[in-house]
Amino acid sequence: MLSPKQRWQQVMVCATMQPLWLPFGAYAMPTTLTLKNIPDAVYQRLKTAAETNRRSLNSEAIVCLEAALMPTKLAPSERLARARELRAALPKRSYLADDIDASKREGRP
Repeated sequence: MLSPKQRWQQVMVCATMQPLWLPFGAYAMPTTLTLKNIPDAVYQRLKTAAETNRRSLNSEAIVCLEAALMPTKLAPSERLARARELRAALPKRSYLADDIDASKREGRP
């Protein structure tokens, strides 16, 4: 029988390298995945992103997969609060419809 202290294991979260303590057995061993026939353009973008973020190609691929497949779900009230904060941070200006149309035709400043 494991003691309560032994029932916890430390797992390093790859994106932040911060320790995350999980109950023993709550974290399954990672599965190995081999990718074949990756287009050159995708490989180069992944490599550039990995270098920019100071990660290995493997870590960068995992972060990208997590971001695409496990998005953070926000409650509608939290999403609305964030939108209101962003709107409040914008400079207070009044725009006429003609100014907006002109900007659209010219490209945004």
